[in-house]
This record gives sequence, structure tokens and C-alpha cells, in this order.
Amino acid sequence: MREDPIALHQQVPDTLEVSHVLELLEIAWDRSRDILSTAPVSAAQTRVMYIIEHEPGINLSALRHHLSVAAPSATRICDRLQAAGFLRRTPRPDNRREMQLTLTEAGTAHLHEIRRRREQALRQVMNRMTPTTRDALTTGLAAFCEAVTEPLPHADDRLGDQFHESA
Repeated sequence: MREDPIALHQQVPDTLEVSHVLELLEIAWDRSRDILSTAPVSAAQTRVMYIIEHEPGINLSALRHHLSVAAPSATRICDRLQAAGFLRRTPRPDNRREMQLTLTEAGTAHLHEIRRRREQALRQVMNRMTPTTRDALTTGLAAFCEAVTEPLPHADDRLGDQFHESA
């Protein structure tokens, strides 16, 4: 059940607290940049690969809907993934005019490698934490994810720009 937006507004942390959280996130990101790398594809392309992995056979229109981007942006990102050997487009058996998107073996292997590296790194970091701080991290991240389930104002515009730049 969602809280009243007015009650949420009254709970907004002060600028100093928000700045501190942002700084911690930037430090964590910077320290883990190599581990979090999705090379040779961009983060946006990796997101597309995750969507296709979860919905094998998805068509371009449904993918576009997931990403909230225009058709040319979704097409470009798929073109690049196909050129990299990570994506396969095949005609849908029941409608040969519609293409279905699936990952190739190389695409699936790439996602598994990303997960393996990230899980290994996260496990090492979490092993350095006490059980209490690990629980606090899990609780905090779960609450954070719950709070961002709805798009932020103008987030769609920035997402579209990200896909244009990295597609």
C-alpha cells in the first residue's frame, strides 16, 4: 500500500543527507567501475539483453514499450547487439512479418559472465561487513527500490537520451 504523497513530501531528507548519500553512491560506483563493466556493450545494451533474456521471443514493439523509447532507438540498439553477435532476430512462426528477439549463445554467456563477476565482487565486499550491516544494507536497498517503482518526473526524457547516446 502506498503512503500519502503529502506525508512522503514531509519526510524528505535535508540537502546535506541527500548530498551524503549521493557522494557514497558515487564512491561505490567509482570503486566498482571495472567490476560493473558491461564491455564490450553499453549499459543500455546490457539492459536490453536482460529484458530479452527474461522474455525470449519478445518483439521490437514490446521491447520499445519496456524501454519507453522510440522505434528508431530500439532498432539501433538491436542492430548493434546483433552486429556484436549477442542478439538473433527471427521471424515469428505464427506471423512471419513480425520478428522475435532472442539472445545468442554468446549473448547468454556474456550476461552470465557479468553476473558471475558482480556476484563474486559483491560477496567479497559483503563478507567484510558485519551481519548487522549486511541486514541494514538489504533492508535499505529494498526500501529504496520500493520507493523508485514509479518513474520520476522527466525520467523518460533522460532515459530516451541515454539510449540515443549509447545505442
